[in-house]
Amino acid sequence: MKDSRKLERIFRGTANHWRIEILFMVQKNPQISLLNMAEKLQANFKTISEHTKKLVAAGLIRKKYLGREVTHILSPYGEKICEILKKF
Repeated sequence: MKDSRKLERIFRGTANHWRIEILFMVQKNPQISLLNMAEKLQANFKTISEHTKKLVAAGLIRKKYLGREVTHILSPYGEKICEILKKF
């Protein structure tokens, strides 16, 4: 059982429609860059960047550095949250 503060951080991380879209995008496209996310979601790069930071802080997404490019993958918690969200 996770402590209540950790659960709060996870659920706050998903408490936005952009963050939910980003989670699903990363699940479908592992190792996607911020630029590609912004293009596919037809959203501002800065907006996607801020929401991605919050997902990383919540422990739902992990960054992977490839030279100057940063790609993103779901963490195990991110995978579980995506499966839960798909049930709704």
